[in-house]
Amino acid sequence: EINWLVGFMLFVLGMAAGFTGYSLPDDLLSGNGLRIIDGMIKGIPVIGTSISSGLFGGEFPGTEVIARLYGLHILLVPALILIFIAIHLFMVVIHKHTHYSGPGRTDENVVGYPLMPVYVAKAGGFFFIVFAVVMLISATFTINPIWNYGPYDPSPVSAGTQPDWYIGWLDGALRLAPSNLDIAFMGHTYPFGVLIPLVGSLVFLALVAVYPFIEAWVTADKREHHVLDRPRNAPTRTAIGAAGVTFYGVLWAAASTDLIATFFHMSLNQVLVSMQIMLIAGPIFAYIVTKRTCLSLQRKDREIVLHGRETGRIVRLPHGEYIEVHEPLDKYEMYKLVDFKDYKPTIVRPNEKGKITVGTRIRSALSRIYFEDRISPVSQTELDQAQAHDHSPAIEGTKQDQLSK
Repeated sequence: EINWLVGFMLFVLGMAAGFTGYSLPDDLLSGNGLRIIDGMIKGIPVIGTSISSGLFGGEFPGTEVIARLYGLHILLVPALILIFIAIHLFMVVIHKHTHYSGPGRTDENVVGYPLMPVYVAKAGGFFFIVFAVVMLISATFTINPIWNYGPYDPSPVSAGTQPDWYIGWLDGALRLAPSNLDIAFMGHTYPFGVLIPLVGSLVFLALVAVYPFIEAWVTADKREHHVLDRPRNAPTRTAIGAAGVTFYGVLWAAASTDLIATFFHMSLNQVLVSMQIMLIAGPIFAYIVTKRTCLSLQRKDREIVLHGRETGRIVRLPHGEYIEVHEPLDKYEMYKLVDFKDYKPTIVRPNEKGKITVGTRIRSALSRIYFEDRISPVSQTELDQAQAHDHSPAIEGTKQDQLSK
């Protein structure tokens, strides 16, 4: 969980480094980006104006923001990135690297190639590949033609620009939020058209940060793990990840609604409404499809373990029957397909006082969402039966499959 938080902080710092560098030229494009951030900050009730004034050194654009962004971009943010990279490497040295399941691999040992020379050679090769790509792009492509935009001036309005990944999803959230939700209360105006995207973005990042702790609480599994799960063997976790990526992707795509409407000759309002629907329905659809796909892949693995791998060779038996020849798996392949944890839904039980707490009920409900639909790994008994009778027992489906039948 701590290593996850370190990675999350590197992700946030990467966004901060990108935005501070993007804003430094003080051209029309970056100035408009800063203006959007200024508007989001000022949308915070009571303290927003003071925060904006302190950040920009007065009313936007102020006189201090460029110097502050310069210090952040070249010194503070890179220093924090290096610190968190050092923390990550230190934790790798202490906890060692993870590995996928295989014979002899457990949560208490480390199986793999040594750091020297294998991983050092790989890391060095990847470094030179990335360095070459960056040099190629910088030498042959124009990344940010600031001479086409000119210095920042609030009067021109740029068209055809698309924000980068680190700010695009916030821009898209602002575009998708209804703009007529301002409420005046006790002498203050609450612009919910800005507050909803701001709070929603912060909640999304917070959920990403604390997710491992949530799953550890739901499963009541506090052990240290070094054996990796294949995505298909953790269907709910994989589905939640796919839903989160879809949510982020829709927000990022929404930052280009004007270009989508222009190039596809569509109504801008129709594009916005479609994106609003996709923002809600897209993650749900991605969750369902991903989870069902993972369960289907698990069933396929189970069938391969019990039947063997299809060879594509058809053989005619002496009595006229045609069968396809299956070849058995080797021990390493079989180990990979059967070695995964089989969690079961938590049963609600009263505590020592004989009461069932709200937290226990919530944990049990989440546990059912996580593990009620699952495919158990092949047991040794099932494997012995399949090998003895040259066929596999019926593969049990999920509760939903049984209901659909």
